[in-house]
Amino acid sequence: MLVSNALIGLREGLEAALVVVILVAFLVKTDRRWALRWVWAGVGVAVALSVGLGAVLTYGTRQLSFGTQELVGGSASIIAVAFVTGMVFWMRSASRTISGELKGKLDKAIDVGPWAVALVGFLGVGREGLETAIFFYATAQAAGTGTVQPLIGWVVGLGAAIALGVAIYQGAVRINLAQFFRYTGVLLVFVAGGILAYGIHDLQEAAFLPGLHALAFDVSSTVDPGSWYATLLKGIFNFTPATTVLQAIAWVAYVGIVLTLFLRPQRPPRPQPARAAEPSAAQAA
Repeated sequence: MLVSNALIGLREGLEAALVVVILVAFLVKTDRRWALRWVWAGVGVAVALSVGLGAVLTYGTRQLSFGTQELVGGSASIIAVAFVTGMVFWMRSASRTISGELKGKLDKAIDVGPWAVALVGFLGVGREGLETAIFFYATAQAAGTGTVQPLIGWVVGLGAAIALGVAIYQGAVRINLAQFFRYTGVLLVFVAGGILAYGIHDLQEAAFLPGLHALAFDVSSTVDPGSWYATLLKGIFNFTPATTVLQAIAWVAYVGIVLTLFLRPQRPPRPQPARAAEPSAAQAA
């Protein structure tokens, strides 16, 4: 869980950090420093709401019955997979244009007023924060109680993302964002496939989905669950030695379809055909 959580934390954190870096750099370069406090206010509210949601999901469900906990955990895992899938595709297409779009929105918000500036900062970071809260809950459920590995992984990933954001703002680091999001996107597809399989298992244990005892394979006698490689496979890909048929089908279908679509070359935008010149008055005559 440590590696996969650090990867997701780095990816989510870097997206949010890039949003803040772009907004702050734009305000500083255009000599509008007065608006910085409103951007930071929006960012602060977004972070607070995200932490609050993560706490409610993690600690607020402990008093529920086992079946309800599994239902909530499985549902959160499915939602997390939907978020991570949308995230990898959105960043694949938006990594080259995100700077211009954010600057345009902030420029318009400045004309409206301080609250509009704060709203741009809130929305820019809030989406990543809410996704992070749901991811954290889903991965913490998958790791089980009594372990702090998910928390450590998130702290490491988010800390690295903040450090990269500061370095990028200061000009110390330049990275190819398109390549970065492409490579991490491939890894996240496999991570999301594991979260999906675990979520389905939770829903099966909650009796929401059938097939809990229909196993596709059981290699528990070969793969020791307590071994280092079993721990590594579970931590990165949520692999379990005993996998149900429904889990296996969902994992293969998800990874096969999503990875194929993600790696498919992007089509360049089609050039707009030149409009035929309208006839002049003399020609019309």
